[in-house]
This record gives sequence, structure tokens and C-alpha cells, in this order.
Amino acid sequence: MKVKMLSRNPDNYVRETKLDLQRVPRNYDPALHPFEVPREYIRALNATKLERVFAKPFLASLDGHRDGVNCLAKHPKSLATVLSGACDGEVRIWNLTKRKCIRTIQAHEGFVRGICTRFCGTSFFTIGDDKTVKHWKMDGPGYGEEEEPLHTVLGKTVYTGIDHHWKEAVFATCGQQVDIWDEQRTNPICSMTWGFDSISSVKFNPIETFLLGSCASDRNIVLYDMRQATPLKKVILDMRTNTICWNPMEAFIFTAANEDYNLYTFDMRALDMPVMVHMDHVSAVLDVDYSPTGKEFVSASFDKSIRIFPVNKGRSREVYHTKRMQHVICVKWTSDGKYIMCGSDEMNIRLWKANASEKLGVLTSREKAAKDYNQKLKEKFQHHPQIKRIARHRHLPKSIYSQIQEQRIMKEARRRKEVNRRKHSKPGSVPVVSEKKKHIVAVVK
Repeated sequence: MKVKMLSRNPDNYVRETKLDLQRVPRNYDPALHPFEVPREYIRALNATKLERVFAKPFLASLDGHRDGVNCLAKHPKSLATVLSGACDGEVRIWNLTKRKCIRTIQAHEGFVRGICTRFCGTSFFTIGDDKTVKHWKMDGPGYGEEEEPLHTVLGKTVYTGIDHHWKEAVFATCGQQVDIWDEQRTNPICSMTWGFDSISSVKFNPIETFLLGSCASDRNIVLYDMRQATPLKKVILDMRTNTICWNPMEAFIFTAANEDYNLYTFDMRALDMPVMVHMDHVSAVLDVDYSPTGKEFVSASFDKSIRIFPVNKGRSREVYHTKRMQHVICVKWTSDGKYIMCGSDEMNIRLWKANASEKLGVLTSREKAAKDYNQKLKEKFQHHPQIKRIARHRHLPKSIYSQIQEQRIMKEARRRKEVNRRKHSKPGSVPVVSEKKKHIVAVVK
């Protein structure tokens, strides 16, 4: 005989028990909870306030360099290892867990212009003002051995940028042109150029690994295909782009850090208009790096601050700054997505939390549940004016705040002038140009 039984899991309706907690069954019938929404609103408001109270993003400062930090690189296999290059030619390898420098190399004479690690993490490459590319072992020399590079390539011109292929023993450098090198050879496999100007940075695509992009001082962003050994297409902007960064999750999306205080996210299949214009900085944007999730990126600016932008939004969700931090030259998002590092003019590397109010360390199950519940509440009531105002508010240094006000006035004046011109001109003679198309001069294929 078959017996059907009704059963239900008490975990779904009974509060978990502890020594100090009684088992309390709960009836989820909405008729029994008439004030649930007002109660949830108060909880969301308190959660938002507490998030701002506990927002302490700064973690540590790595001191040791004797000149401004010019470039940073992550170790592909070790979360704790970071490499930095300074303006006096010194390269340092840091252990983030101990927050100490574990190795120092006098790599170049003059600036260290770029640094990149090999895809397997066994070695790294540096370039400098002395026109050399040097290949170093990641592990230090043995007892009694001298600190010497594995091999050195002497170039004809100064190299300004370097990046390693994500899967093969190939790396790219840029200066007067983009050169593709095999690690075992002293001459480039191929050289690519389009126009005649100095190229400031070059980056390999992490997904479509044969693609790479570069930006030059004649305001171009040029895309190359390594298989064809020729440039694919280029987009010319109003002002110069300092560097680009590819999205690690979407193969054709990249973000460009520009001199006109903005960042532009492009889809390389349609370069005539950026996907999004990210506006908040008040000075030139010098570096940009994506989070491993591909949903956010961090930017470093000459205005002495770093900002975190969601990819699909035009405004930053977070701005980090300290009194002593000067012009931020380079920035990196760690591979676990939890931390951000930035190197600045005043010889410091700073470590920040990617989520300013996140609690570090092990969370209990009840803490995790409370955190998830509060997050859902904040999402539910995020458009309420009071909660939105508290969540958006950030303290800014006086210099940045006054520049934002000044730029707002200038932007309004430009808008008013355009409206007046359109009003007093022949219909159609002053077209409406969207913010996305304003800064694109031309796309050349």
C-alpha cells in the first residue's frame, strides 16, 4: 500500500537556533504583516547609513621607492605578488600579505616605462629610457650570485609600453612603432605602424589573444591583428588617449583613458560611437584597469584621485583619495577582485578595498545572511530620494569640488550657447550631436 505524507522543511519557516536564540516559527502570510514595506524601508535606510559609516577603503601604504611609481604589474599565479617600476629605474617585487618589499632590482637608467609578467609567472620583462628590453627571473638570484637579467635586447629608440601575450611566448613593445617579439630572439618578428607618431601604450586582448590595441600621441587608438601583421582600423578622438584596457569577459569591449577628463568604452566592431562615456574626473585620466568580473573598472587621474566605474554607467560609484596622494600614475585591480592598488608621484603604492564598506576576514553564516538581506533591501529601495542621496554622497577634496562646480558652469554655458545658435539659425543648420558622438573625429579602416 502506498502512503502519501505531507512534509515540509522547518528551515524554511523556523529561525535557526543557537544558545541565545529561541526557535520561532514564522507565518509568511502577507495579511499578518500589514506594515512590512515601511519596516523594510527603515531597515534599508539604516543599512545604507551603516554602509557609509563603515566605508573605510584605505588598507595599507607600501613605502620604499625613492622616486615616483611609474608602472605596476600583477603576478598571473600569485595573488600576493606585485611588481612596481619607478622613475629612477628601480623595480621592486612586493608581498602584499606581509606588506613588504621582498626584492629590489636596479633595472634601468632613467624611467622604468613598462613592466609585464610572463603568462606562466616564471619571469617578467621591463623596458626603460635606456632603449633596452630586459628579461628577468621572478625568483631572486642564489647566494653569492649577482642580479643579472636572463637576456637584454638593445633597441634603436626608446620603448614606451610593453605587454605580454596571454598564452604564447610572445610580447609586444611600442615606441615609434608596435613591435611583436619572440622571447628567444633579439629582433622583432614583425613591426606595425600607421602614421608617424610616438605610441604610448600597447595591450593584448585577454580573450581574442591575437588582437592588440595601442594609443598614440596623434590622438589615435589603433587596433592590430597579429595574424595579418597589419593594423585593422583606428579611431581618432578630440584629444590624446593615454592608455586602453580590454574587458576580460567581453572580447570586443575596451575602455580608453583620455586627456579630456573622460573615459570611453568602445565596441571594436562599431568604433564610430562609444558604447558609454564615463565622466567624473576633473583632470587627465592616466590609467585604467578592469576588475576580473568585467563589470567594473578603476581609473587613475592627474586630479589626485582614483574612481571606480560600473561599465554600463556614465558616473563613478566610488572615489578614493588621501591628503598626501599626488598625481596617480598607475592603477591595478587584483586578480581576486577584492583590492585595488595605485602608484602615485609621491613614491607610494597604496592598497584599497574594491568595496569600501566590506568586512575583511571570515564571516559567520548569520553575518552572510544579514549582508545578503541588507543588500537586497538597498537594491529594492535604491531609487527612493533619501536613500539615493545617502548612498551617492562622497566627501571630496576642496580642489576637486571647486573644479567640478567650475566645469558644471562651463558645460551649462556651452549648452545655452548651442540652444541659442539653434534658435536663431536656419532649421537643420545646427544639428543636435549626442555626447557620445561629440568626441569622435574619424574612424579609418
